[in-house]
Amino acid sequence: MLVVKKFGGTSVANKERIFNVAKRCIEEYKKGNQVVVVLSAMGKQTDVLLDMAKDINPKPSRREMDMLLTTGEQTSVALMAMAMDSLGVPAVSLNAFQVAMHTTADYSNARLKKIDTERIQYELDNRRIVIITGFQGINKFDDYTTLGRGGSDTTAVALAAALHADACEIYTDVDGVFTADPRVVPNARKLEEITYDEMLEMASLGAGVLHNRSVEMAKKYGVQLVVRSSLNTSEGTVVKEESKMEKMLVSGVATDKNVVQFAVKGLENKPGVAFKLFQHLANHNVNVDMILQSVEHGGTQDIVFTVTQDSADEALNILERHGNSSLKCDEITVTKEVSKVSIVGAGMMSNAGVAAKMFEALYDAGVNIRQISTSEIRVTVLIDEKYTNQAAQAVHDAFAL
Repeated sequence: MLVVKKFGGTSVANKERIFNVAKRCIEEYKKGNQVVVVLSAMGKQTDVLLDMAKDINPKPSRREMDMLLTTGEQTSVALMAMAMDSLGVPAVSLNAFQVAMHTTADYSNARLKKIDTERIQYELDNRRIVIITGFQGINKFDDYTTLGRGGSDTTAVALAAALHADACEIYTDVDGVFTADPRVVPNARKLEEITYDEMLEMASLGAGVLHNRSVEMAKKYGVQLVVRSSLNTSEGTVVKEESKMEKMLVSGVATDKNVVQFAVKGLENKPGVAFKLFQHLANHNVNVDMILQSVEHGGTQDIVFTVTQDSADEALNILERHGNSSLKCDEITVTKEVSKVSIVGAGMMSNAGVAAKMFEALYDAGVNIRQISTSEIRVTVLIDEKYTNQAAQAVHDAFAL
């Protein structure tokens, strides 16, 4: 049996936790299984490196940032191999170059293309635990790339798929996937299982347990995931294609404060205007989320949309550059103190009135809705950021999660 185990930064934050992880992996190894371990950087090491970079250069190139940030994972895998060796178990650490893990050329947000498995398989065949850097790859220029924040989850799933692993376990500092963030909604409860589609929506909407691209990849390649705590031995949450349990109306509530709302007002009401607006943003890799287009008024219309906080400055520069020329808009407004609150559940597809129940809960809690977006299994509202926790609790209680 081949098992891939991924541990996040808090799980390897210090010497005690490194040895805790080492012992858990060795337990698996001593059962006769082959073990591949994927690690993030230790604790807040990535943040430390980011601060160091900004202290030297407030606007460093993405290439050099990737060169710097990949050292975090290289530190944690080397120390883990040393810990296992000290416990009498053979282990080897490998970085993205040694594996090799091929990605697109995009620095800071690369996507995995192919993983060479020969070196990993050689080490496994020689009964070593293989410890691999998460979050990183190499591009066609033989430069290091990173997969975006949380990318170690994606590394683990990609390795599980490439190696045809029997299990892929994602260890974190929480006991599994909850109906809401327990820090926001104290009475949130752990789910025994959740579908890929539900988990993908939750991850995309701010639930920080799994990287959304890792869930996307798991669904594509049929990799069954288990999310569990590295600090205890509880069962965790299984993420898979279909849930045996009767579909709950709503599986969870997600919140996301990493949002900025833009309103582009007074656009001409004619074909091609929306295309021009979003093409300008797409050309600069600015991802747009919630979109609302107003009805015509006096021959013009307004378009409102959201982006992440990291993309806000770039989006504003683009809009200001093209606002008076190709877009011919009257005004651009930016609202930063906003957040998203979402409900997710496969049961929504066959039940009417779910959105109305959510809106009623928000009304009763005195929370005003700025914008609404829906899919078959999701309803998302944009609200003032100061009401985030209040809104999440009200919606969680309304659906008795």
